[in-house]
Amino acid sequence: MTKPKIYTMSFAKVYPLYIAKAERKGRTKAEVDTIICWLTGHSPEELQERVEKQIDIENFFAEAPELHPSRSLIKGVICGVRVEDIEEETMKNIRYLDKLVDELAKGKAMEKILRCSS
Repeated sequence: MTKPKIYTMSFAKVYPLYIAKAERKGRTKAEVDTIICWLTGHSPEELQERVEKQIDIENFFAEAPELHPSRSLIKGVICGVRVEDIEEETMKNIRYLDKLVDELAKGKAMEKILRCSS
């Protein structure tokens, strides 16, 4: 079985698309970075380094310092697929990030996006 094409795509290629989606809806690059760092455990500096090195998406998630334990609280449909039903871990993490950026673009409060308890 071959890997999905997105796994070999450079994270540097999709990163500006996440930012553009957020900015079109009045959100910021800093908010996108906060979401990515929350999900992956990368520091802002590590995130920038990975973008500059053009690391592929599969390795971006494989080398994440610590995937956030609350990521399993991310629910819903993205790209026509329910994220909680995705079994393959790398694809699930990619879709988690897609869903978080989508929530940001839809105006959801950052505390809710990052699954902060009240």
